Amino acid sequence: MMGLALIPLGWASWLGVQSGLWWPLGLIVLMSLLTLAAYAWDKRQAVRGGWRIPEARLHMLELCGGWPGALLARHWLRHKTQKGSYRLRFWAIVWGQLLLLGLWLSRPFWQV
Repeated sequence: MMGLALIPLGWASWLGVQSGLWWPLGLIVLMSLLTLAAYAWDKRQAVRGGWRIPEARLHMLELCGGWPGALLARHWLRHKTQKGSYRLRFWAIVWGQLLLLGLWLSRPFWQV
């Protein structure tokens, strides 16, 4: 499953090399780092019993392109892996974005 995080990074790198558009790679890396940091903070606060980041905010970060960072954080920190409703929304975001990416990559084939 960790290999899924490499798909958008590979695609954005390919796009940068092919057409000189590097902003998607920058956006994915930036949002992934922000999301990973948010997960780390939330995990720390969960252990300490402090103020937590709302789940809706974590999902918003994932939806804005940070799901690769969330996938890494879930694996490394073992955070947000048990609650079924959270996992369902997380995987819906991941597969939805991969579907949109696939549609974008395949558009030359169906635009003919």
